[in-house]
Amino acid sequence: MLGGSVLWFRHGLRLHDNPSLHSALEETSGPFFPIFIFDGETAGTKVVGYNRMRYLLEALDDLDKQFKKYGGRLLLVKGKPSAVFRRLWEEFGIRKLCFEQDCEPVWRPRDESVKTACREIGVTCREHVSHTLWEPDTVIKANGGIPPLTYQMFLHTVATIGDPPRPVDNAKLRGIKFGTLPLCFYEEFTVYDKVPNPEDLGVFLENEDIRMIRWVGGETAALKQMQHRLAVEYETFCRGSYLPTHGSPDLLGPPISLSPALRFGCLSVRKFYWSLQDLFQQVHQGSLCSTQYITGQLIWREYFYTMSVNNPHYGQMTDNPICLDIPWKSPEGDELERWASGRTGFPFVDAAMRQLRLEGWLHHAVRNTVASFLTRGTLWLSWEHGLAHFLKYLLDADWSVCAGNWMWVSSSAFEALLDSGECACPVRLGQRLDPSGEYVRRYVPELARVPTEYIYEPWKAPLDVQERANCIIGKDYPAPVVNHIVAAQRNRNAMEELRMLLEKAPPHCCPSSEDEIRQFMWLNE
Repeated sequence: MLGGSVLWFRHGLRLHDNPSLHSALEETSGPFFPIFIFDGETAGTKVVGYNRMRYLLEALDDLDKQFKKYGGRLLLVKGKPSAVFRRLWEEFGIRKLCFEQDCEPVWRPRDESVKTACREIGVTCREHVSHTLWEPDTVIKANGGIPPLTYQMFLHTVATIGDPPRPVDNAKLRGIKFGTLPLCFYEEFTVYDKVPNPEDLGVFLENEDIRMIRWVGGETAALKQMQHRLAVEYETFCRGSYLPTHGSPDLLGPPISLSPALRFGCLSVRKFYWSLQDLFQQVHQGSLCSTQYITGQLIWREYFYTMSVNNPHYGQMTDNPICLDIPWKSPEGDELERWASGRTGFPFVDAAMRQLRLEGWLHHAVRNTVASFLTRGTLWLSWEHGLAHFLKYLLDADWSVCAGNWMWVSSSAFEALLDSGECACPVRLGQRLDPSGEYVRRYVPELARVPTEYIYEPWKAPLDVQERANCIIGKDYPAPVVNHIVAAQRNRNAMEELRMLLEKAPPHCCPSSEDEIRQFMWLNE
């Protein structure tokens, strides 16, 4: 029996700032087994689109290449984690299993199954917090045993805890003895000698691969992207500002967002957080105090994780204590499918939904537009439909943050009680963010020749204008699925009626101020 340790990758697909890696390398009695297990759910693979699966596999390939520099490799096995670890113990006598904490309750049954198996066979389990800045349970304990109900309350609570830990040093892999799997593993499980393709795992392209923007998964790409982002942040700090994407979002250029890398853990959130804080101090030399706005989007991420950690029903309406039970209507005809496929007849919404399927990405401002359109703004359909769609196609969608955003935009939680006053208009917001209509023309080519004055409302174009543009509404491009103005007013009235029925608000998460609402919904003007 050789002994040894296992590093189980789930999220946290990186070598930098990886305390679980350090812990695994402390066990020197035997070989080191870095492993990723395809169990049909880990890293969001239960229902997954092609772009998300490809990004994950690119991240795994990057890890594999890094381990090969030191004479090892990333082990890739398809099976049930508890069964895989039990067999590793039987074959090698492994003594230690290390992994990064997945704090969301959707992962708890998987992790409890593994911990139970390890207790039965005497293997030490070590779980480390590095996917979040603060451990959610610590935040809840500091707030008196309940999650902070507002963002400002969350900020106050983490201020009492103190700054998040700085990233740990890089682990030294030179001279490490890597373990290899015996032949019996190939007979009992599916073992991949190289990183598979999405098709090998039953995930296929739905349409031709004609992405305008190419996202690349993996730690190596993520660290390069972070340096580019920090250069942009540096220029913004020098101008006395922050949040470079917020004031004038670029819908057409290469995104500078790091959210996919943070979601899969290719980039450490602690590394990015402290890089931003240190850069701000470097620019201002202490003359300006750092504020939560510098890293505000990271703090929102923490807030949503904390709100979900003890709520297994967080991603649904039923039995979800923080979600209002709004009586959404059932989809009528093909309206839900038209929204999902980008055929609503509203060009800004359709461009966004087609970009999502094509590239796996949407700017935050555009996400709010399509979410509002599906729910309280226009179609009056449940946010659960939108969450399911985003979890399949959106590269950076994880359960907590994505569900939190959907509940907010639909006024189901994290919003002022049943407040439908501010909805992202699918016409006006497009005109503000992209006055020339080039975003629409890129992703809805049927409208490429439509004059700019009609690009966001092509149904208003006279027939002769439609003919010259080779785009007849109702034939070449769909007519609007509904009258947005009528639907929006009807929905506002419905929200008003519901508010009147609620004499006292239920336990309900809500924003701390009007400014917070407007910042979140990109309604700054």
